Amino acid sequence: MKVPFVSFRPMEKELDAQLRNAFDRVFERSWYIEGAEDEAFEASFAAWCGTKHCVGVGNGLDALVMILKAMDIGPGDEVIVPSNTYIATALAVTYTGAKPVLAEPDINTYNIDPGRIEAAVTEKTKAIMPVHLYGQPCDMDPIMDIASKHGLAVIEDCAQAHGALYKGKKIGTFGNAAGFSFYPGKNLGALGDAGAVITNDESLAKKVRALGNYGSDYKYHHIYKGNNSRLDELQAAFLAAKLPILEKMNEERRSIAARYLSGIKNDKLILPFVPDHALPVWHIFAVRCQQRGELESYLNEKGIGTNKHYPIPIHLQKCYEDLGLKEGELPIAEEISRTELSLPMYYGMTDEEINYVIDAINNF
Repeated sequence: MKVPFVSFRPMEKELDAQLRNAFDRVFERSWYIEGAEDEAFEASFAAWCGTKHCVGVGNGLDALVMILKAMDIGPGDEVIVPSNTYIATALAVTYTGAKPVLAEPDINTYNIDPGRIEAAVTEKTKAIMPVHLYGQPCDMDPIMDIASKHGLAVIEDCAQAHGALYKGKKIGTFGNAAGFSFYPGKNLGALGDAGAVITNDESLAKKVRALGNYGSDYKYHHIYKGNNSRLDELQAAFLAAKLPILEKMNEERRSIAARYLSGIKNDKLILPFVPDHALPVWHIFAVRCQQRGELESYLNEKGIGTNKHYPIPIHLQKCYEDLGLKEGELPIAEEISRTELSLPMYYGMTDEEINYVIDAINNF
């Protein structure tokens, strides 16, 4: 049997008519940028998240960059980000001219450790950017307390956690603003690149929208040095077709995760830990194994797709040599990078596929 790491086919087959109708609707209008589809999706997604405003943008990285720029964060400033995350989180800070300051994660949840954030705060710190990694919500209460104590903004990176709950409340609604990615593999994915910013701050939303439209508040009137990052009509229409079943898709991921958690019985693996305050959406089902290479090869030989999130931590990437951090200085991020392996997780996995993965791991 072959079990891919991810497959879009079950979801696309279920929504075939809706996705084709979305394309036809946009094509018939011949209106492809800043139109009715974008407006409708923004309103629906803001309501789904529980915020007042949503601004569609080109991708998740742009979402974070434009939030930072809208908050006037730039050269000479510092933003605290987790040492264990996809590089886009740090790049967003870099692109504003500010410096990403890496704080270590909790080895159990893989998310930024609130107990390590305060030590990273300096007089240059302007914001904290927690990442709800793998679909697991960060411990937001202590993060918000630290931000309040030091007068810092909080920008949530929600690229992997559409609909995750922290103490019953959806992530993305705790900080000043949040950035989402709708890359095709996300829980809510477009059929190309796309992203969004959500916030309750009307002035921030307006500034983000202007920044993504060449810095223009109305045609040919430019108040900021912006860029071109807008959610196009086709992607907005596709996302609107998928949004109504997002909760169902998340629930199925939770069901698959529960099967993995109860069925995998192999002491060579460390399974994900879920705190009482968290209800993840399981974008990634991440295990750790000291014999990761052997486990990866074994599963691949069995026809089971895997991935590594992420095999080289940010501070050891060549592009971030300027941070001056050497191997061994962020040992928790390095340990996760060295041992993490992601198992198949997607909407539409069959019972047979799930059981095959579980049995294969138990026989490793």
